[in-house]
Amino acid sequence: MTPSTSPSSDPLVLYGQSFDSRLLLGTSRYPSPAVLEAAVQRARPAMVTASLRRQGSNPAESGSSFWELLRKLNVPVLPNTAGCHSAQEAITTAQMAREVFNTPWIKLELIGDDYTLQPDTLNLVGVAEHLIKEGFQVLPYCTEDLVLCQRLVDVGCQAVMPWAAPIGTGRGPVNPYALQMLRERLSVPMLVDAGLGLPSHACQVMEWGYDGVLLNTAVALAQDPVAMAGAFADAVSGGRAARRAGAMAAQDAAQPSTPVLGTPFWHHSHA
Repeated sequence: MTPSTSPSSDPLVLYGQSFDSRLLLGTSRYPSPAVLEAAVQRARPAMVTASLRRQGSNPAESGSSFWELLRKLNVPVLPNTAGCHSAQEAITTAQMAREVFNTPWIKLELIGDDYTLQPDTLNLVGVAEHLIKEGFQVLPYCTEDLVLCQRLVDVGCQAVMPWAAPIGTGRGPVNPYALQMLRERLSVPMLVDAGLGLPSHACQVMEWGYDGVLLNTAVALAQDPVAMAGAFADAVSGGRAARRAGAMAAQDAAQPSTPVLGTPFWHHSHA
């Protein structure tokens, strides 16, 4: 996989590779291949995610035409292990993805609960460690649990991707305290993955200091996916710019935006 090569003064750096965009975009559930293509062109994400375990009910997501479309997009592909429920299943899927896409990158998903699609936090670290030893560049989908994320870093993950809320819910950050604490405690790049529903959600986590976001459903199921892709791209950029600019400290009482000097400005003498 080749990263973006156009210049950027503030690139996203993952495993030593630089990307101009801080938005990663999924490729499932779009109404048509044409809409998916247009949404990606509008958002210009750093990567698009794709799973080998796709089911063929939607023509936008299945068959050789879909894989041809991925190549046509000219955006790096991040394979994922979506749908894997066991350690061996995730490892095998990652190995197959590396062969199919000719890339060491993998978004590691290991599902522990079918209802919430919550990651299997008990086995995730072990699988991540195994894949890293095999030479993969692992981006693990995880919860906002601080200890879990620290263990993932300890075994070699150079970035982690905590959820904001369960996949596909669009609820936004349901545990702001934990997400902000996690950002304060860990120094590796972190991308919020899953649960964002509005561009304002993406802007908010970027303002908290997160390095990027990965989303799918919020764009794919929007009434106008192309416009929503652009809105999320703009929100991510705006949130990052606000973080770098440094927000003012919140105050308990009102503060006048114009200093009061005691006399109206029209009474001031002019030299």
